Amino acid sequence: MHAAVRHYAIVTAAYWGFTLTDGALRMLVLLHFYRLGYSPFTLAFLFLLYEAAGVLANLIGGWLATRYGITRMLTVGLSTQIVGFTLLSFLNPAWTAAASVAWVVLAQGVCGVAKDLTKTASKSAIKVTSAQAKEGGGSNSQLFKWVAWFTGSKNAMKGVGFFLGGLLLETLGFRHALWLMAAALALVLIGVIASLPTMMGKSKASKSAKELFAKNPGINALAAARVALFGARDVWFVVGVPVFLYAQGWTFTMVGGFLAAWTIGYGAVQALAPQIVRRSADGLSREVPAARAWSAALALVPAALAVAVFAGAPHLRWVVVGGLAVFGFAFAVNSSVHSYLVLAYAGSEKAAEDVGFYYAANALGRFFGTLMSGLLYQWGGLAWTLAGSALMLTACWLITLRLPLHAGTASVASPAASRAGN
Repeated sequence: MHAAVRHYAIVTAAYWGFTLTDGALRMLVLLHFYRLGYSPFTLAFLFLLYEAAGVLANLIGGWLATRYGITRMLTVGLSTQIVGFTLLSFLNPAWTAAASVAWVVLAQGVCGVAKDLTKTASKSAIKVTSAQAKEGGGSNSQLFKWVAWFTGSKNAMKGVGFFLGGLLLETLGFRHALWLMAAALALVLIGVIASLPTMMGKSKASKSAKELFAKNPGINALAAARVALFGARDVWFVVGVPVFLYAQGWTFTMVGGFLAAWTIGYGAVQALAPQIVRRSADGLSREVPAARAWSAALALVPAALAVAVFAGAPHLRWVVVGGLAVFGFAFAVNSSVHSYLVLAYAGSEKAAEDVGFYYAANALGRFFGTLMSGLLYQWGGLAWTLAGSALMLTACWLITLRLPLHAGTASVASPAASRAGN
């Protein structure tokens, strides 16, 4: 039990360090290029390869983590992020706009691979360490609590990273900020290599693409719901709301501060999800209906906000800010329940593959949301991005109706289910 808790703490701390720099990177790129006069669609385009690379990185990363061990993949992810920061720091102000965009997209793609390799390895490590804790006398609710705390705390760190990115851009400049973040990640990498078992999580990997992609109904339905859920967030988060608030007279510091506060609050709610969603003895009978109910409630928020924007409500910026605070609360509970369910459905022997498949869908949702954020805002402003969010969340709710309620129709996290599935 002691070793499991120690490994959980090390993985969480490593991912905190990674997420802090990843959040800072997003604000560095967004604010730096918006200041240079790039259009909303071009800003979104800068992040497209970052998100697209995550789809393949999650799928391959899950398989590699199963075959070669979670610790090795965690170190690969951290190392790749350092490479991405270094590449981005080579950006030359004398280059043409086309060359600058191409270079940033390439470097962002490298960082996108790093992000999702690290995320898949870290989430898979939580599955492994919680199973070890249970064998050492831990409770059945340990997995939900550990997932909730891990997910919530890392999102709080991302929020701090948003603020840090704006601060570093103002104080150190674009290039020196990237060098500082690369140096910080190098220290995290050394700590991971020195502290975690090299072969943690290693198991027998899938031998064919059919075996890798043919997941149980629970994993498949969650993956589809995740595409819609995260597309519904990023369709307003990436470009729409930051540009809208800046156009309303907010400074870069105020915009970055709002995104930081929103993400920190979202992370805090995620960490509290086990107190909001009641646990069931079988791990599904209460949690699955909760996923459905919270998805339905969440869809109403951007729909109401879209109507308010279309109607030109008084004090519109504060209506949007308040509405998005409500959105953040419901979204956090949704995301936390989903993150729990994917590990509950996953088989323990190939948890990394299951998690990788699921987070590939997560990356696909972010890619679609990022693309539509730039397009919809350029076509119809904030109202269109909010309306798009509402439509995606309606699709998410419909998909959750297909989530299995019983262990007989989905491989819930138990040794027997795991052996049966392999």
